[in-house]
Amino acid sequence: MIPSMTVLRRVLVLALALGCAALDRSGVDFGSAASAQGMRERTRLTHRDDARVAETQAAEITLTVAPVGQQLLQTWIRTAGVIDEARHTLTSCVTDADAALLRTGQRVRAFPPESKSSIYQARVTRVAPRGDCLAVEAELSGPAYGDATRYVMEIIVDRGQRFAVANAAIIERDGKQIVYEEIHPGHYEPHEIETGLKGETYTEVLAGIAAGYRIITIGSFFIDAEYRLKMAGGNGMDAHHHH
Repeated sequence: MIPSMTVLRRVLVLALALGCAALDRSGVDFGSAASAQGMRERTRLTHRDDARVAETQAAEITLTVAPVGQQLLQTWIRTAGVIDEARHTLTSCVTDADAALLRTGQRVRAFPPESKSSIYQARVTRVAPRGDCLAVEAELSGPAYGDATRYVMEIIVDRGQRFAVANAAIIERDGKQIVYEEIHPGHYEPHEIETGLKGETYTEVLAGIAAGYRIITIGSFFIDAEYRLKMAGGNGMDAHHHH
C-alpha cells in the first residue's frame, strides 16, 4: 500500500524534530561559543581559513602543544672569558648594552670553544667598570680541567615572570609574527601577535592571544607550510606573493 501524503508529511516532521533534538544533545552552546570566539575574531589573520592536519600526520611531525601563560624569561649574555692560573676564576669585559643587566650572584655556564660539552657552572662574584667596558668575574663551582685558557661565558639574567610563548612557536612571515592555536586535534588557527622582550627560550606577548590558548610550540613550521599551501590553492606559492 502506498502511504498517503498526510502520513508522509508526518514522517518528515518527525525526522526534522529528531534531527534538532540530536543537535541539542551535542552540548553546543551557541551563545557561549560566540562569546569565546570574540578574542579569536579580533586577533586571527585576514584569511579565515585554517590549517588542517590529520592526527596521523601530526604524530609523524611530532607536534607539541602547550597552553599560553606566565613564564620566567631569561636573557643569556654571552661573552669571552679568560681563566686564572688556579683555574677557578673567569674574567671577562662586557661592552654591549646588556652590561647594565649584570649583577653579582647571577648564574654562569662556561665551556671552552673547542669542547662545548664540557660545561662548568659558576656565579658572578664581582662587577666593576673598567675603562669602556664592565669587568665581570665569575667563580667556578669546581676547578676546570684540561689546559684551555679561554672560555665562552653564558651569564643568565632573570627578567621576571611574563605572559609569553616559546620562541619555537613563533613564525616570522611578511614582517608579522604568527603563532598557531590548536582548536582541536588536526585543526589549527593562525594568530598575529605583538611581542615584547625576547628571552633565551620564551618571548613576551603583548597582544594577539589570551591566557589558556593552546599554542603549537614544536612543529609550527609544518602547520604554517600547510596553511600557506592552502592559501595559495595548493600550488606551493605563498598567497601574498601570487600575482
